[in-house]
Amino acid sequence: MSEISEMFDYIVVGAGSAGCVLANRLSADPGATVLLLEAGPPDRKLEIRVPAAATKLFKTPYDWDYTTTSQPGLAGRELYWPRGKTLGGSSAINFQIYARGHRSDFDRWAELGNPGWGFEQVLPYFQRLERCSRGDPRLRGRTGPLCIQDLRDPNPMTRAFVRAAVDVGLPANDDVNGAVQDGVALSQVTQRRGRRWSAADAYLRPARRRRNLTVRTRARATRVLFERGRAVGVEYLDLAGGRHELATARAGREVIVAGGTVNSPHLLLCSGVGPAEVLRGVGVRVVHALPGVGGNLQDHPVVWVVAASPQPLSAGLRARALHRPPAQAAHLARAGRRRGSAAAAQPRPGHAGIGRPAGAAAT
Repeated sequence: MSEISEMFDYIVVGAGSAGCVLANRLSADPGATVLLLEAGPPDRKLEIRVPAAATKLFKTPYDWDYTTTSQPGLAGRELYWPRGKTLGGSSAINFQIYARGHRSDFDRWAELGNPGWGFEQVLPYFQRLERCSRGDPRLRGRTGPLCIQDLRDPNPMTRAFVRAAVDVGLPANDDVNGAVQDGVALSQVTQRRGRRWSAADAYLRPARRRRNLTVRTRARATRVLFERGRAVGVEYLDLAGGRHELATARAGREVIVAGGTVNSPHLLLCSGVGPAEVLRGVGVRVVHALPGVGGNLQDHPVVWVVAASPQPLSAGLRARALHRPPAQAAHLARAGRRRGSAAAAQPRPGHAGIGRPAGAAAT
């Protein structure tokens, strides 16, 4: 372990969607120093930019490559669970579908005793983050850092699916992030000019020129350090440049854990924060007994619908396009940039995200 600890005002663990926003907002104060720790490598890989190449990032160094425990409801099967491991986190490897939560969900949280979480209270924050060219301006943002756009070239089967849904009685909805969220529509995506627009693009990259922000990649947090019950720093494994060393950083103000659904509770448990009986059962000293840490997780499984088509119109990701040689993919990306677009580097983006057919979102 390093003998000398660096000192910052704030330490943010995890450069995913939340971590990128926090790094931007906190470093906006020139009088505050901020350290952002990210376990994965930088987000320089070409496939991160190409929207339809998302699956090429699965099970790579840009993915935590998790597997669930055995699921009783799925005949005991274990499921592959991709999670982003780079700047931008899962927003750098996902399918870019932009869907806000339902109004009733937020209002229910407020009713359960969480002031400030009602829909009317969170709406200004949605508007602040969005850069969306259409939709009701009373509900959608126009000038935020996160680019939200319509699919540039939906697959013909995508449009056919939407028409079919309307034909069987589902209401057409031009904006499922607007006043009414029921219905079927083409998804909006977090893209800019045909390229993925991750949280790192929207929030972190504009802030990296600030001298008071330090970003460390390949820096995996191992535990939060506590003194007299207060978080005062982070121990992390420094893997940059082939190193494999433990280092520490201390925080004068706050340590903010933003590792995501899996890694945040994992880090807390490793640091001695969680259910006391669980921690003692694995030999971890209890720093703060906090029931619920590491529990109550709910997620949806991946469901692929496969059907034969008499026409060569793939409704998903075209495998041939995703497996182009790297040199050819790079050439296509450069060609797209010369035209002000990276659309040439991708097949028809007729995807709608996991579990939805070809660019259609039904809520």
